[in-house]
Amino acid sequence: MHKILKKERIGPNLNKFVIEAPLVPRNYQPGQFVILKVDEVGERIPITIAEADKDKGTITIFVQEVGKTTYKLGELKAGDSIFDVVGPLGHPAKVEKIGTVVTIGGGVGTAIVYPETKAFKEAGNYVISIIGFKNKDHVILEEEMRKCSDELYILTDDGSYGKKGFTTDELQELENAGRKMDLVIAIGPAIMMKKVSEMTKQYNVKTIVSLNSTMMDATGMCGGCRVEVDGETKFACVDGPEFDGHKVNFDLLIKRLSTYEKQEKEALNSYKNCKIEK
Repeated sequence: MHKILKKERIGPNLNKFVIEAPLVPRNYQPGQFVILKVDEVGERIPITIAEADKDKGTITIFVQEVGKTTYKLGELKAGDSIFDVVGPLGHPAKVEKIGTVVTIGGGVGTAIVYPETKAFKEAGNYVISIIGFKNKDHVILEEEMRKCSDELYILTDDGSYGKKGFTTDELQELENAGRKMDLVIAIGPAIMMKKVSEMTKQYNVKTIVSLNSTMMDATGMCGGCRVEVDGETKFACVDGPEFDGHKVNFDLLIKRLSTYEKQEKEALNSYKNCKIEK
């Protein structure tokens, strides 16, 4: 059992948790994730680690309520416990001094790109960060991203905060201005990563994406998280989660992400209805 030390509601259907998991921070590196089980009979879900404190033995995660399990997780509070936390899993980000790095976070993906932004800045890079959200209420980690970025651009779909537009709009402005970009890291919705990768491919700028494919056992056994990269089948859990964005078959990824959409909605509605009946 892993105790929740802190739980904070930071946006619509979005929660921040600080969890006791003393074994995880020992070997954690940016880009890695954990597999959680809320209770003994629950499903296993992958959540990327936003922060890890080796001294305190804690990890920080951001979880958006989109299905039954994340909804149940959102009902927990500080003092409650999570049944199982396994990690760190996946290959860490390849952090090195490369020059100018542009990190792009879309929505909750900002929580994933944050530790990498921090790591690339600490490695001596000039870091330009672009983060995009639906509206002002969904903005997260602004101050944290500002502290580890040389430049920070915030965009919202409706213009209620920062600039109106999408992350790709700001990326295009950087390109139009002739800004140097040695590496782009894009993490967020699949469609956003696809658009960024299509754009940077035109400019011949290396681009890394973190794939959020459906994952179950996280050991490469079930094949649920398979993705196509450069024409080959890869498993996001053991081969990733980060891949060359120019080689990912995003159309296939997007299609596979909707495979269990109907069942997920039914499970969530059934759970909510059972609670009402009780």
